[in-house]
Parts: sequence; structure tokens; C-alpha cells
Amino acid sequence: MEELCGVGAATPPLPGDVEEPKRASALFLGGNEVKSSAVVKYSSAPPQAAFARLQEKTDLKLPPANWLRESAKLGPAGTTILGNNKKSKPFSSFGMAYDFIDSVGNDVDVVSDSENIKKLLKIPYSKSHVSMAVHRIGRTLLLDELDIQELFMRSSQTGDWTWLKEFYQRLIDQKWQRKKKSKEHWYQKAILSKFLYYSINGDGAAQPVPSTSKQHQEDSVSGESDEAGRASWPAPFEMPSSLSEDPGASNQGLKNDFVRNILWTFEDIHMLVGSNMPIFGGGRYPAVSLRLRDNNKPINVLTGIDYWLDNLICNVPELVMCFHVNGIVQKYEMIKTEDIPNLENSNFSTKVIKDIAQNILSFLKSNCTKEGHTYWLFKASGSDIVKLYDLTTLCEETEDKYQNPFTMPVAILLYKVACNMMLKKNQNKKHYGTIRTLLLNCLKLLDNGRHPQIIASANYMLSELFQLDEPKKEDSTDFPINGNSDESYSEEEEEMPDSDENGSYSNSSDPPDDNKAVAIIKSVGELSVPEKYKSVHRIRPSCAFPVCHGTEERCRLVLNHVLEGLKSVDSSVKKEGDLPAADPSTPIPLKYEDESTSGGSGCLEKQMALFLDKMGSFQKGKHSSQSGMIPGSWQYKMKLQLILKSSKAYYVLSDAAMLLQKYGRALRYIKLALQCHDTYCCLCGSMLPEVLVFLCQCLTLCGDIQLMLAQNANNRAAYLEEYNYQTKEDQEILHSLHRESRCQVFAWATDLSTDLECQLSVSCKCYEAAYEILLFSNIKNQHPEQRIQVLKRMGNIRNEIGVFYMNQAAAVQTERVGNKTVSTTEQQLWKKSFSCFEKGIQNFESIDDATNAALLLCNTGRLMRICAQAHCAAEGDLKREFSPEEALYYNKAIDYYLKALRSLGKRDVHPAVWDSVNWELSTTYFTMATLQQDYAPLSRKAQEQIEKEVSEAMMKSLKYCDVDTVSARQPLCQYRAATIHHRLASMYHSCLRNQVGDEHLRKQHRVLADLHYSKAVRLFQLLKDAPCEFLRVQLERVAFAEFQMASQNSSAAKLKTLSGALDIMVKTQNVFQLIKKELVAESEQISRDKSSAENMSHNESSTGLNKEEVLKLLGIFESRMSFLLLQSIKLLTSTKRKMGGINEEEAVLKTNKHVYSLLLRATANKSVTLLERIEVILNLLDQLAQSSEASNGGIQ
Repeated sequence: MEELCGVGAATPPLPGDVEEPKRASALFLGGNEVKSSAVVKYSSAPPQAAFARLQEKTDLKLPPANWLRESAKLGPAGTTILGNNKKSKPFSSFGMAYDFIDSVGNDVDVVSDSENIKKLLKIPYSKSHVSMAVHRIGRTLLLDELDIQELFMRSSQTGDWTWLKEFYQRLIDQKWQRKKKSKEHWYQKAILSKFLYYSINGDGAAQPVPSTSKQHQEDSVSGESDEAGRASWPAPFEMPSSLSEDPGASNQGLKNDFVRNILWTFEDIHMLVGSNMPIFGGGRYPAVSLRLRDNNKPINVLTGIDYWLDNLICNVPELVMCFHVNGIVQKYEMIKTEDIPNLENSNFSTKVIKDIAQNILSFLKSNCTKEGHTYWLFKASGSDIVKLYDLTTLCEETEDKYQNPFTMPVAILLYKVACNMMLKKNQNKKHYGTIRTLLLNCLKLLDNGRHPQIIASANYMLSELFQLDEPKKEDSTDFPINGNSDESYSEEEEEMPDSDENGSYSNSSDPPDDNKAVAIIKSVGELSVPEKYKSVHRIRPSCAFPVCHGTEERCRLVLNHVLEGLKSVDSSVKKEGDLPAADPSTPIPLKYEDESTSGGSGCLEKQMALFLDKMGSFQKGKHSSQSGMIPGSWQYKMKLQLILKSSKAYYVLSDAAMLLQKYGRALRYIKLALQCHDTYCCLCGSMLPEVLVFLCQCLTLCGDIQLMLAQNANNRAAYLEEYNYQTKEDQEILHSLHRESRCQVFAWATDLSTDLECQLSVSCKCYEAAYEILLFSNIKNQHPEQRIQVLKRMGNIRNEIGVFYMNQAAAVQTERVGNKTVSTTEQQLWKKSFSCFEKGIQNFESIDDATNAALLLCNTGRLMRICAQAHCAAEGDLKREFSPEEALYYNKAIDYYLKALRSLGKRDVHPAVWDSVNWELSTTYFTMATLQQDYAPLSRKAQEQIEKEVSEAMMKSLKYCDVDTVSARQPLCQYRAATIHHRLASMYHSCLRNQVGDEHLRKQHRVLADLHYSKAVRLFQLLKDAPCEFLRVQLERVAFAEFQMASQNSSAAKLKTLSGALDIMVKTQNVFQLIKKELVAESEQISRDKSSAENMSHNESSTGLNKEEVLKLLGIFESRMSFLLLQSIKLLTSTKRKMGGINEEEAVLKTNKHVYSLLLRATANKSVTLLERIEVILNLLDQLAQSSEASNGGIQ
């Protein structure tokens, strides 16, 4: 066993310090019936002194030489411990609670002086009165003696508590009189004091002092003891200003004056007990308690219980009893602690004491339910009835609540317990409900005019409970619904029903004022009955942390607490010439900037420069407060924290509004967040890195909002209404901010403009400001993710602005009529657009964002194409040629697209972007080739060179046109590829017609033309929506065959070519079937729709078929078919005359003649409809197809 506590004193711990247990717990089994263990949490006593056994006949009436003097063995507090057994102070439990704040509200059931514990447990045995104040903090009860007589003595001088005095007199039905202590009482105290001083003298023969000083010293003891008997009551609510800083050190009786604080576990009850009992040691008795008894008076039950409980509480195994007669020492007797209950004349059951303890605790816990209230446990002298009153409720009914001297200590303790739990809040969120209840109950007890600091701090802690940095999580999952897993408690307890099983609390037969009692124990004998009073105190959801149904509700709760805190701070700041009081009901106008008054980008640049200059000055440590707050004062520190908290709440509200697409509301909230931040910057001498990071986040979000407002201009009226709305709470917070700052530093970023360009510029400036802060505050390396986010947004907004200027340039170009030269406006817009794209590309490349860099390079390519288009001459000009400027810009566009592909590297990086860039590149090559082909620059280049360049460009366009990958763009790619092949085939066809001379080159062109026609046909066949294009290609192939036939001499060759041309025509059957199908569908639609004349008045049908084009192509088709059939008939007839008849040729000739005859009749009839003409052609083609099959079969 380690050393036990001894006599003496040491420096007490600082309030709130947690002392390591100085002794291991020990177990005592009193009569094998009760369990008790004690752990010393703190002791101010030096190692215990050995007690000296006094000789017989020692006269204790004579004072020893060391009486009431300091001793090295005792320490400076020895006189207090031994000589003056002071009555416990009315706030002694609070002193202990402040020192062991970890235990309060959670682990410990009771905190009290050991004398109060003993008095409670002796209630059934004693006739003396009991008067105690009871306070509840969480699951812990604080018990203090409430000396009602001392209180009334004070009230007769001050006039306080008169209501309680009258109530008390009615309660006991007699005039109140203070009882004087008897001479016998002071005599017994004096000889006990002398006995203890003799016992620690050490030489066993203490010398008495001269008799001349005896009377004087006795008088001093009597006077001092009498003074000590009067508890030190503080004036109601007159607490020192330093209380909130160090309440334990105040002189208001809140000090922990006990020699030792012990964590005593009695059965299942955990108590933090203060004790001043002297403990001696040495020899074969390591720890004993000394008692002095008059030999003529036997030990009674009350004394026995007293001795037994003292030893249990202090873990002392033995008791040394010194007997005397009239102050003359007679003998000593050693008694073991477990034998005390069995002493003659003081026999008692430890089991009954345990039942009494459990019943009293259950009774108090069941009825002292309101935290912060002062309860009064009262038993009149000689009475068997114990009553419990709620003094706080009684006080509020009659007088000011601050007349209760317990109000302030309770409030401070609630605050300190909450503070202590807040330090561990991240470890266990289940205590959030408990912390909130503690703080709300603390605030109920405080007056703003008297204690603004604690109110401000408590409100700040309440705001801290709501986690603003977790907006994405479900609120209901963050906190358990019932708060604590242990016994919970509530500021609004429900009344529990009466129950005979739990003790009768009925008051039907009570005296007149007993209806004021919260609960009554009708007879003290009930306390001895096992489990007579069961604790009905159970978990109640009213203690639970409020479940916020959404981010806005959570932020509003935070802002409500912040506002209360700001009001407390502001009310405590006094300054002459303060700002004129603003009317909270008058809204503060939020500036609305119209495009006509906006200063444009130049004004923005100036504001940005001012802002960055101001940010630089913050780094140098400048600060100013308009309200006159002193830097370093509690008001200054607290206002900074509250302002920062409100800024974060508004930021979260803004972010939530963004997600809901309420951009006007989002801008209003971010404006308030930045106004809070502006005030913070005005007050704060040096900006912490995390605050600067938060400012970056605010500016970034502001940039996002301005961008979204620009992109959703259609809802501008609704956004303006949201922006101008203000709650009273927001107005009041703004008024508090305006006490310190004008809040205009960020006005450039948060004004709602109607000009699209201005909004985009403001958005960009927000991101630039955020990046500048990251740069000059040198925190970009510590927060790389923040830097990446800002740079990504800068790149994005520069892309948006670049696209905006590019679209404007395109619009100006479209509106340019007659004027062929490029205007200065267009050129300026190009430059602005190009500059934005260039900076955006740099932003993305600096963070290795290849995909976005590729997209911006792609947009730059598009800008180059717009520049190329701007240099085109008017379309109506017949002399139009493809200009060098067009070629220059198209080639630049191609360069940017190729850079984009290089940036991506491969398709896997981002398939969609890769495909998009490829398509744009293919389009650029195709456009350039088409323009060169259609508007050949023959004045500058030879025909052959142009053809070569067109061919190369077309082939490159084909290279980047992916016809195989299945995607939404695949039909477009197929159509593009088919068109390219068609154009190339047409070009080679044209070359062949116009070329003379080089036979090798002609053959090459012939082969290429045939190849590209074939590929074009194959691709057009895959498409279901290009019948006209397919028909045109086939007709060109027929013309190509006719051209070849014209250069052929032999009849056989000509017949072969004619046969091939007719086969090409036969292969158009599917196209004509498709056209017929669409025409039939259209006619059915017309017949169903009575108002078809209105709906189908135009040439194009609802199916998208161009009738004019079909008619034109059909006319050509009929004429070419007629020509081919006629030529075929002529050749076959001449061949028949020369060679004689061949069955197959005769059949072909016969069919051709028949088809030719039908065709001539059909074309001669001008009244035939388009559908009928299509049907005729299909019929003729079908006959030709059958003839061709029969002919081929015969040959085979």
C-alpha cells in the first residue's frame, strides 16, 4: 500500500487540473455487507506524522506550547486542519467540481463535503435539522450546507431573501430566532484542538503554557470558531471580473479548501468527497484516525456512524480512541474500522446505511431534474418529514433570480463542464446533446448586462457544436437521437406520476406551504426500506442534439448563436462618439449595379489593386476597430472568432444555395460571408494560413456564382429578388460588422450586374484574387489541392470569356453586309478571345490537365476558323478565290487541333474529347479543301497544284474522320467520308474530261475516279437519310460511263460499257423504294390530317425529303436512261445484222425495246404525279434487272 494522506497542507492544484490518484483503491467489507473503496484524487497534506500516545493524567485543559502555531510537520495549513474544524462553506462542492471538472456531469453521482454526506446518511437516526442546497449538473448532484439562519442574518442587513425568510417562518410556524452555541460546545472544541496538538508534539510530554495566556487563547479559539461557524456568503451576483478567467481563485468561497479530495465508491454510488479529517501514522499503525471521548458518556449510534463513515471515506483501517474525564487523559483503545458498527451502545447495520444512501440518491435524482435550479432539501429539527423545494422557481415568482447567491457559481460550473467536454468533442459526438443542454442552461442563468463574456463564449461554443465543414453528410446520422448513452437529462423535465412503489410524494395532508414542495418523504423511516425510492430518472430525447433537416437549418442555428454572442460583445464595448445606433428593423441596402452604371473591366482592375494592396497591409500587421475595442481584450478575441464563424456559416449557406441553383441567394450569402471576412481583416493584425485558405474558398465560390449567373441570364429577375431579400438576423449581424468596418473591400466581387461581360470578368477577377492570395501568402505549397482548384477554375472562366468574345466576333461578322473588309471591332474581339484562350491553356498546363488544355486548344482552332471565314469575300462575287489569309488561318487552326491531339496523347485519356478534336480537325481539312475546290485560286496557282492540295487535304480529312467507331457521331462521319469520296471522284472525272495528252495520267485519273465513286456509293448505301446524294453519285457514274463510251471504237466495248451503265441504274432500285416509301407515308399523313394544306404547304415533306431535288434528279435519270436504252437498241440491232442472231442478245434487245417504249410513254404524260413516276421507274428497273439476270444466267 502506498503512503496514505497525512496531516499538513501543500499548494492546491490549479482549478481544473486533474490530479493523478495518489493511492490505489482499497476494498473494505463492513460486516461482509457493504462495498467501499476510496481513491485519493488530491491531497495537500505532507506525509502523516506519527501520533504521540499521551501519558495518563495529562490535563487537556492546559494548552500545549505549540497550540495554534504553524509547524514544519503540519505545514502552513496545520492550524486549519487540527485547531479550527471550520464549518464547510456554502460553495465547497463547487470548489471541488472546478478542480475535477472531468468527473462532473458524467462519472460521479455526488460532489460534497464529507460532513454533508454523513448528515444525510444519519437522517433516520437523528432528530437534528437538515438544510442543504442541491444542484444538478448532468448526472451529478452537488450538495452544500444551506445555513438558513446565517442567510437570514445577512438578509436582515441587505434586504435580500426576505421572501425566503417569510416562507421559512410560515413553514415552521414560528418566529425565527438564531440559536446560540452553548459553553459546553466551545469547551469540547477547545480540548479536542489541544488534544490533537499534544498528539503531534512528538516528545510525549508537551509542556503547558503559562496560565496567564490561557484565557486569552481560549477566547481566541472561541471567537475564531464562532466566526468560522458563519459561512462566507457572497453578495448576490457580485462576482469579481476575473471570475470567468479563474473562478477557482476568487475570494467568494469557491475555493477547494479541503486537505484531500477523495473519489469514494460506496456500493454503486460514486462520490467526490472533500475531507479535512486528521490522519496519523507511524509504527505498527500505518494510518489511524484519532478520537477524543468523554469516559462518562457512552458512544451513541450517531457517533459510531460518524466514525465509521469518516474511516471509510478516507480509507483508514483503524480508529484510536482516547478517553478522558474532565479533560484528564485516562486510556487509549484501538478499534478496527469494520468493528465500529458492532460497538456497544452504537450498534447499527451497515446494510441499512447502504439502503439509506441509495434511497436518498434516488429521491434526489428523481426530483432535482432541472439543471441550473437551486433545490432546498429541508428537515425541521425533531421532524420526520423531509421536503424538497425548488428555490429557483420560488425566487422567480417573487424576486429577481439574481438574488439567489448560487446562480453565478452554478452558471460558471455549467460553463466549465461544457468547456471541458468541448475539448474532447471530436472524440465522442454523442456528448453534443449534453454540451448543448449545459450551455443553454448556463445562458438561462446569466444576465447579459453583467456577464457578457461568458454569454458570448457560451454562444460561440453552441455555434461550434454544429459542424459546418460536413455539409454533404446526412445530419441525422451525425448525432445519436438520445444524446448520452448514460442517464441523460433535460432542461425541461416532465413531471413523473406519483407512485406508491417509488415512495409517496402526495401532499394532501401537508401544512399550508407544503404545496410548494417538489417532493416529500413523509417519514424518515422509509429511507431504511431497501429500494423504497427507485430513480425514475431516465433518458429523455429532449436532451438530444437537434436533428437539422438540411444545411440551411443548421447554419441558421449557428448564426443565431453567433448573433447573440456579437450582441454580448458589442454591449460590453463602451466608447464615446460610437456609431449612431442603427435600427435593426431597417434593411441595409445591398448595392445593385446596373450595366449602365458599371465601370467595366477598368473599374474592376482598380478595385482588385486596392483589394490586393489591402491584403498586403494585413500581412504587415495593421488593424483598426471603429468601435474602440482594445486589441488583445476578450471582446476583441471573441468578436474575431464569432465573425469568422458567421463567415463560415454564410459560406456553407451560399454553397448549399448553389447546389439548389438559387444563384441570387447564393450571391447574397457569399456577399455576407465576405463582409464578415472584411471585418475580420480590419480587426486582425496577422492572418492565419487557414483563414487565408478560407478566404480563397470564399472568392472561388463567389467566382462560381458569378459564372452561373452569367450562364443563366434568363432568370435574372428571380435572382435579383433573391439577392435583395434580407432576414432580420442578417441585418443585425451586419450592424455589428459595421461597428468595426465599412465592409466594402469585396464589393467589386459581390455586386449583381446585368451585363454578361461584366459578370464573366468579375468571376475571373475572383479567381485571380484567390490565386494572388495563395501566391503572396506563400501557402500554395501547403495547400496544393486549393491551388489546383483555383487554377482549374481560372482556366475554365478564361475559356468562357474567350468563347464569349469569339461568339461576339462571329455575330459582328454575320451582321457585316456589303463591307468586305474586316472591321477593327472584329480584330479587337479576336485578340481578346485569343488572349483568354492562351492564358487558360497556360493555367491548365501548369496543373497537367491535358484534357481541358486540349479543349481550349480546340476552341482556339475554332477561333482561327472564324478569322478565316471573316476574310471570305461576299458569296455573290463570281471572281471569288480562296485567299492566302484564309489559308493562313485554316492552317493555324489545323496546328491548334494537332496540338490538342498531342496534349491528349491517345484516345484512352478522354475518348469524347479525342473524338471531338478529330472531328473538328477533319472538318477544317474538309472545309479548306472544299473552298479550294469551289473557289480555286487560279490567279496564284496552277490547276495541277490546286488539285494536288485539294486531294491531300481531302485525304487528311478522311484520316481524321472515324467511320468505324460506333457513336452518335458515326452517321455524320460516314456522310462526311461519302461526300469526300464523291468530291474526289468528281474532281478526277473533271480532270479526265479536261485533260489532253499524258495517257498514263489519264488512266490514273480514270482509276481514281472509279475507285472514289465506288467508295462513295458504298458509304451512301449505309445511310438511310441521303437518297438524293446516292442518286446523284450514281448519275455521275453513268455520265462517267458515257464519257468512256464516247472514246471507245468497237461495238463490243461500247455494249459492255452501256450494259455497265444500265446496271448502275438498276442498282438505284433501293433508293427509289426509299423515296416511294417516304412519299406514301407523306400522302397517308395528308389524308389523315384535314388541315394538310397549312401543314404541308412547303416543298419539303415532314420526313425531310427534298421534292424539288428529287424531281430534278428524276428528270435527269429518265433522260439518261432513255439515252442508254436507245444506244443499246441501236448497237444490238447493228450487231444482229452483221453477226446473225444470238438468243441472249435478242432477249436483251426485246426487253430494252419494251422498256424504252414504256419510258417514252411515261415521260410524254405530263399529268403524272411524282409517286406514279417513281412507280413507273421502279417497274422498268425491275424488268431490266430480270433481263440482266436471265442474260447472265444464259452466258454462264
